[in-house]
Amino acid sequence: MKKTISLHDFVSAFTEMGRYDQFSLEGLKVIYEYITDYESESCQEIELDVIAICCGVVESTPAQVFVDYPPGSEMNDLEDEHDLMSKAVDYLEEKTNVLGQTETTIIYNQF
Repeated sequence: MKKTISLHDFVSAFTEMGRYDQFSLEGLKVIYEYITDYESESCQEIELDVIAICCGVVESTPAQVFVDYPPGSEMNDLEDEHDLMSKAVDYLEEKTNVLGQTETTIIYNQF
């Protein structure tokens, strides 16, 4: 049995499970779009498992990424916030799967 989940249903599922503060609304939109795009491209349906998403996916600011995963000397030449975001995305793409980003955060698979 299948139920099509809208963005509203997706966000509500996190609230119902007490995980409403795990991700920003923009972050949840990125995750929702990533999952629905994956389903379309792979022709596979994904079961909505809020807890699994919360355990496997992280939303962080670029600065927090580099606190959690201290980089090497390549961080010495940062010029601005955009450069920090770009470096953080590049770093994460080398290590894990980046689902997407909001204006101020990056959403990626935890590693």
